[in-house]
Amino acid sequence: MAQELGTLAQRTADRLAEKHVGVVVAAVAEDTVEIRGAGSTGAGDGRVPGPDTLFEIGSVTKTFTALALARMAAVGRAALDEPLADLLPAGTAVPSRDGRPISLEHLATHTSGLPRLPRGILLPVLLNRSRSDPYAACTAEALLSGLARTRLRAVPGKRFRYSNLGSGLLGLALARRAGTDYESLISREICAPLGMTDTVVTVDAARSDRCARGHARPGRPVTPWHLADLAGAGALRSTATDLVAYVRAQLDGGPAELSEAIRLSRAVEHRRSSFARVHLGWMAHRLHPRQGAHLQIWHNGGTGGFSSFVGFDPEKRLAVIALGNTARRSVDRPAFDLLHTLQQQCASGTN
Repeated sequence: MAQELGTLAQRTADRLAEKHVGVVVAAVAEDTVEIRGAGSTGAGDGRVPGPDTLFEIGSVTKTFTALALARMAAVGRAALDEPLADLLPAGTAVPSRDGRPISLEHLATHTSGLPRLPRGILLPVLLNRSRSDPYAACTAEALLSGLARTRLRAVPGKRFRYSNLGSGLLGLALARRAGTDYESLISREICAPLGMTDTVVTVDAARSDRCARGHARPGRPVTPWHLADLAGAGALRSTATDLVAYVRAQLDGGPAELSEAIRLSRAVEHRRSSFARVHLGWMAHRLHPRQGAHLQIWHNGGTGGFSSFVGFDPEKRLAVIALGNTARRSVDRPAFDLLHTLQQQCASGTN
């Protein structure tokens, strides 16, 4: 099984490397894990990225933010239906609509009614004329000031509307409740129980030589993104090794400290259609019966120089991770294809 799984992972990595500077692909089938790389880290030394190469994972970060909420809710340090305003500085103006306030669950399921981006960020993101982080000015002060002038697009809880602003505010609010910063929150609540030592916001000197260099496109390197106090929306960096530990917890239920949080994160759901829904942090859909009716739970990510995907099937204990160091070149399709291939093989008994 390991040889075939490794072949499939390498084939997907090679396919992605045709359009990316470098990629790493991890495939998980029950207790077997294979990680393969292709292309270059982009660091100028010709190295092929591998299991311990750090990539910006962009919006995959949102699943960590939501899991931190689930863990805090599981032990009574927060509540899913708790209003966002309760976790922000006294006097912070938080919009509502039809008398319904934004709750923490609304933020984690993208049903808050908040817009996709903070006020003042849309134009820099659309133009993207600079290689620098367009979110660098998103300090807590700026976010909360803009929040007071933000109008909700829908009644909280009624409609799915993907929001970086909502996820960033959730990370900020949870860190305030925990009395720490976002990076420390994720390290303590999630990474430490799972032994994930390379999932960070800030890269220290000991890790810097293992970082992939981000690219807007092949031949055009870009500077890293940090996202300031919007960190909960997409500031984490991680490795294939760490993300394998992360998805295996999703497949197996995780250690005792996280098991209830993982269960809760998937028990909560908001239906987007007859076949698609959103859990706390994760997107999910079930394929058409002609495609095997397989369950796929996933999230992707993208920053100024990176693309990422994490997807899994908890019913068959399968997972796929794809990390690339080139922006605007989605890794989603090949990653979904690999996950579906593993699901089909499992269904046919070839794994």
